[in-house]
Amino acid sequence: MSLDLTVLIKGAGEMASGVAHVLHQSHLRVVLTETPQPLAVRRAVSFCEAVHLGHMVVEGVEAQRVRGLEELTPVWTAGRIPLLVDPELTCLAPLRPRVLVDATLNKTGQGLDMGYAPLVIALGPGFSAGRQAHVVVETNRGHDLGRLIHEGRAQDNTGLPGEIAGKTWERVLHAPLPGLFTSDLDLGALVRAGQVVARVEGRPLTAQVPGILRGLLRPGTPVQAGQKVGDIDPRGQGAYLRTISEKARALGGAVLTAIMGVYNR
Repeated sequence: MSLDLTVLIKGAGEMASGVAHVLHQSHLRVVLTETPQPLAVRRAVSFCEAVHLGHMVVEGVEAQRVRGLEELTPVWTAGRIPLLVDPELTCLAPLRPRVLVDATLNKTGQGLDMGYAPLVIALGPGFSAGRQAHVVVETNRGHDLGRLIHEGRAQDNTGLPGEIAGKTWERVLHAPLPGLFTSDLDLGALVRAGQVVARVEGRPLTAQVPGILRGLLRPGTPVQAGQKVGDIDPRGQGAYLRTISEKARALGGAVLTAIMGVYNR
């Protein structure tokens, strides 16, 4: 049995892609939307790379950039996920999805309304269940990761990256000032502590820990001061580069549970 419904996902970064992957594998019709210049760091597992490349494969599932709604059905028929560059969700009214998922991890709660779809699901802090969304999904790591909230807010953002091999803030690179981000390295490169990994307006960003460059903003992207631009995995295992994280999978399972709870009665 398959449910005859369309799920529109706002965002196509790492967490949104984990959600899209789970829903697609569950035979739901998924549509992704993105900005013209995505800010995903873990690009090897983010469907938003299709904005630049035309298509992107994550763990056997392919997203394809489309120019309009008339291209959705052929892409679905081919077993792919269509991706629209549509940050303002202008496709919302003509598409009329049964489910809207805000997977941008927007910490302000702006730009979302329960009236956008029969079921509106929001990921992370900034959103209130019963106000902007019907269901909010907890995104903080720990005991409550993936918990469905039907009334009230998710936990506040801790601002602390998830721990990997005992490292948290040390493994993440942030822009020291606004400007153009550049790097001569590729995703998957092995880096040593103290090595220059990238630059913003010529100012070097150095690795604080050795490991594999698991995340790197696309070079040539304008950034704001404090923005996350890189992610070093101190475990140094290449297999983790192109596989969906446990957090993204947990959020995907939570969103699927929320949808089934409404439409599979």
